[in-house]
Amino acid sequence: MSRRPYIREISTTRWWLKQPRYVRYMAREMSALFVGIYALILMAGLFALSRGEAAYETFLETAEGLVGLVFAVTAMAFAVYHTFTWFQVTPKAMPLMIAGKRIPGTLIVAAHWLGFVAVSATLWLVAGS
Repeated sequence: MSRRPYIREISTTRWWLKQPRYVRYMAREMSALFVGIYALILMAGLFALSRGEAAYETFLETAEGLVGLVFAVTAMAFAVYHTFTWFQVTPKAMPLMIAGKRIPGTLIVAAHWLGFVAVSATLWLVAGS
C-alpha cells in the first residue's frame, strides 16, 4: 500500500477568484494602485506648475482630454471603494480598548466616517472660497 501524502493543487494565478472575500481583498489592493498613480499625476502637475505657465498649460491640456477624464473618474471610484472597504476593516485592524472594555466596531467605523466628512467639508469650503 502506498503512503504518498495528498498534495492539494493550488492555482498560483487564480486562487483569489475562489472566495468573494479574496476578490474584495484583491480589488482593495488594486484600488491602491490607481490612487497612487493619481497622486503621481498630481505631483507631475505641481512640477509643471513650478516650471512656468506654459508647462502648466501643457499639463492641463493633457489632463483635460478624454483619457485624463476617464482615468480621473476611475481613480475616484477606486478611491471611494478603497475608503469604504478600509473603514469596514478598521475595527479588526485597530481594535480599541478603553478602561478594559472593547469599543464596538460600529462606533469606530462611524468615527472614521465622521472624520472623513469633516475633513472633506473643510477642504470643500476652503477650496470654494
